[in-house]
Amino acid sequence: MKKVLLSITALLCIIIHFSFNSTIILTFNGLNADSLRAIYNQSPDRWPKPDVDPDIKWTELGMLPKAPISAQSVKDKEMIELGKVLFYDPRLSGSNQISCISCHAPEMHWSDGRQVSLGHNQMANSRNAPSLENVWFYKMLFWDGRAKDLEEQLTGPIASDIEMHQNLKELPGKLSLIKGYPPLFAAAFGSKNITQQRIAKALATYQLTFTSRKSDFDYFLQGSSKRLTDQQIEGLHLFRTKARCMNCHNGPLFTDNEFHNVGLTYYGRDKYEDLGRYNITKDPKDVGKFKTPGLRDVMRTRPWFHNGLFDNMEGVLNMYNAGMAQPKPKPNQVNNPLFPKTDVHLKKLNLTKEERAAIIAFLESITTEPWRITKPVLPQ
Repeated sequence: MKKVLLSITALLCIIIHFSFNSTIILTFNGLNADSLRAIYNQSPDRWPKPDVDPDIKWTELGMLPKAPISAQSVKDKEMIELGKVLFYDPRLSGSNQISCISCHAPEMHWSDGRQVSLGHNQMANSRNAPSLENVWFYKMLFWDGRAKDLEEQLTGPIASDIEMHQNLKELPGKLSLIKGYPPLFAAAFGSKNITQQRIAKALATYQLTFTSRKSDFDYFLQGSSKRLTDQQIEGLHLFRTKARCMNCHNGPLFTDNEFHNVGLTYYGRDKYEDLGRYNITKDPKDVGKFKTPGLRDVMRTRPWFHNGLFDNMEGVLNMYNAGMAQPKPKPNQVNNPLFPKTDVHLKKLNLTKEERAAIIAFLESITTEPWRITKPVLPQ
């Protein structure tokens, strides 16, 4: 009799009726909605162990961490204000038309919504502009990790011929001719001298304030159980288990801070080929690897992947459900050490349509409205 009851429980599904006469059936692999909610109402250290491979060093999902510097910091006020002005000023570019916000707009969670960004003379970049939200968390920057910190990272876009196209050596002198800048540098650094290092320091300090808003998921973790729907809790459970997302997207910011090959190298196709981190390290093991992006506010930072390939999350989930692209070498590529190998942690998932919808619903719970940032008055 007990076996029969257990079998019935394993097939149990919860039918939730929404407005407009729509109905969604949620199946929880033997757990009804109330049972699953009871499990996840507990502290995360009491949640079921996630489905991660033995070699994965993972961290449990958790509350949004604080940024290293508060945007309201009194101690860093002048430095933050200078960095903000520089971030918005198109005169940091050779054409005086492109600023940092051209590709990293606050109203778009510090991204630009384009497949690839457009720079100097409308030239297209080769990669998607990643969101700068929580950028202070990453141990290496850019999709390929070629910069070790924000100050090093900032020189790349400014000096790039196809991005801001500005001679870095000439930039301090250029800004010195704008009467409003020396007083701002004096307030931030104690003297009016404008140098490349000071420009980078101020811009980096401002970006250390970039952080996500507190989401429904964070409020849920604090005890506000009703902030997540039953479908979102199912999505959380699937995210941690059957969907295997936590092999790469773990921790409070939903990223392992590592690099992975998700099968989108386009090896041998000149126009589209991108060898990723290999271009920096020259290690064949790094062919096709790109940084794992955090998933906070992911539903508002489309399009996704390093090449901006997908602009709808259904397409992204379909690809992961299939195990992502698994390219096979041609006869003349079999012994080529640079032939890209899709990450071994990516496997076919067999998620149902309803399960994929639940995961997307969960991703909505870690997505918020962007901060409203007041545009600064540029010095004249």
